[in-house]
Amino acid sequence: MIVGEEELRKEAIKLAAHLLAISARTAPKSKGEDDVEIVYVDGEELEKIADKMVELAGEKGRDKDFVRDAEGVRKSQAVLLIGVNGGKALGLNCGACGFDCNEFKKIERKKGKDFVGPNCLFKLLDLGIALGSAVKLAGIISVDNRIMYRIGTAAKMLGYAKADVVMGIPLTALGKNPFFDRVVKK
Repeated sequence: MIVGEEELRKEAIKLAAHLLAISARTAPKSKGEDDVEIVYVDGEELEKIADKMVELAGEKGRDKDFVRDAEGVRKSQAVLLIGVNGGKALGLNCGACGFDCNEFKKIERKKGKDFVGPNCLFKLLDLGIALGSAVKLAGIISVDNRIMYRIGTAAKMLGYAKADVVMGIPLTALGKNPFFDRVVKK
């Protein structure tokens, strides 16, 4: 059997995404409570995410970087969505969310512009640690990547992820990482 580089990269990215998902899942969580959601996206759904990002760029009050980042999605072979459900207070009463935990439990959570809130700071930290664990592994195994909030926004609106706050990590393996040195389109 002979397998060309393009097919090798396609399979390698899928395997890498699976490994990144494990890295995110096994990352430490506050009080050991896991409210992280992980979703793998490839194929035609990538184009739907990119199209939604371009659509969002046209909305009043949105930045045009949605278009720039949509081009990154189009250059990716897959996207890993990592999100967190931040509506469960951990009982630490730190006040970082603006409430104590007893008040937080009674607050009506609502959808903001992109995400649902308020969120427990420690759940958001869990999201950050999971994202960091995933992209660290991506770097170690030389997979082009970047954390992008705009991907998470579009994917959540499309119903691909249910978490309160979602980020996207586009993945590919090219001669140069297409997710950096990006040009803003006018």
